[in-house]
Amino acid sequence: MKKTSIYLGLLLALALVLSACVSSSEDTTTTAGEQAAATTAPAPTTTAPAPTTTAAESATTTAGTTEPPAAVKIGSIHPLTGGLAGAGSRMNNAAAMAVDEINAAGGIASLGGAPLELVSADSTGAPDVGQSEAERLIGEGVSALIGTYQSSVTTNVATVAEREGVPLVIDVAVADSILEQGFTNVFRLQPNATSMGNNGAEYLSQLGDGDIKTVSYLHDDTAFGESVSAAFTEAAKEYGIEVIVDIPYPPFEVTDLTTEMSRAAAAEPDVIVITGYYNDGLLAARAAVDLDVDVKAVIGIAQGAFHTPQFVEDFGEDAELFWNSNYHFNSSDARVVSVLTKFEDTFGEAMDTESVLAYQAVYVIADALERAASSDPAAVRAALAETNIPEHFLAYPGPITFNAEGENTNAQPTLMQVQGGLVLQVAPSDIGQTEPIYPGTSWGSN
Repeated sequence: MKKTSIYLGLLLALALVLSACVSSSEDTTTTAGEQAAATTAPAPTTTAPAPTTTAAESATTTAGTTEPPAAVKIGSIHPLTGGLAGAGSRMNNAAAMAVDEINAAGGIASLGGAPLELVSADSTGAPDVGQSEAERLIGEGVSALIGTYQSSVTTNVATVAEREGVPLVIDVAVADSILEQGFTNVFRLQPNATSMGNNGAEYLSQLGDGDIKTVSYLHDDTAFGESVSAAFTEAAKEYGIEVIVDIPYPPFEVTDLTTEMSRAAAAEPDVIVITGYYNDGLLAARAAVDLDVDVKAVIGIAQGAFHTPQFVEDFGEDAELFWNSNYHFNSSDARVVSVLTKFEDTFGEAMDTESVLAYQAVYVIADALERAASSDPAAVRAALAETNIPEHFLAYPGPITFNAEGENTNAQPTLMQVQGGLVLQVAPSDIGQTEPIYPGTSWGSN
């Protein structure tokens, strides 16, 4: 009996020891699990890509509140320094004004009211700089580009835009060759060189009941001037007009055009035609006045000075009766007059057509963004290809639409003349503001 009691006591003690061991083991397991749960997991090795902004997505904070939509970037490339800085700065200011207006009106509605952000770049007037700036802007995530005022710079920028799949809306650049390369991401608002040349020749044929038969042609020797002069010379033949002397010059190096103007006048043409930029246009006009050239008229074809309010301001009374066949805003449209007034009130200088084209380019991109409901460049490009904007600011006979090559199908130049200190539209007749004065110059009695 005593042995049995001892045996039972040993069994009871063994049971108590085993129970304690089991309890200890369970406590240890629970503590380790809680520690594992409290440890922060390491970040994944692959970074998730940034989300593409679309109408179907909205960013929210962890508290569930809606964040403001991300800004949509538009790159603006123009010459902000150097010899073309005046025109380039006005164009950049006009683009900024358009962005401010769109944002004040609520931004891009289909993207939740996303604001636009203009990211500006200075081409300095150099093709290689324009190219590197385009690459920089694309690297910064722009959805589209506008620019660039010069054909040579635009050619390089267009190549980058095409390679990177980011759409470019050309505000000002005329050379046909830009869009003859099969690009699918490049769209042009202004008339191309062929249109400038063809329409210019037609306008000349209509002056004086067709009495213009001979032309001396001064033009800059860049891709811009060469392409327009070639188009005009070929088209003029169809109207019985002959270019009897062709005189190219370097627009960014020349400081006086007296010698070139003397050669032009010595050929005894009916009229002298000039193609170029603003500064060289001013030099050519000054030479014509100083030499008292004996011609029926001095006419710009895609000339960068003779249609601008700056020309009238800089040249004074001598600007009278100069002509220009060039792109132009629609002066007879009250909405355009309102835009011109706002620009001058804001920036303290008159708004020229180049600036209106930059302003219009931003609105074209905003329209594409609205229809695409996406800031992805490919989606914006697809929407641009389907553009149809009947209400615009330019003196074109129809809506802004683009053909398969990216040309604005209704773009055409307007014939203008300085009369009474104002640049007035003469043709086409449906937007004409005055009757032409021909023949006539500000310095002669003809």
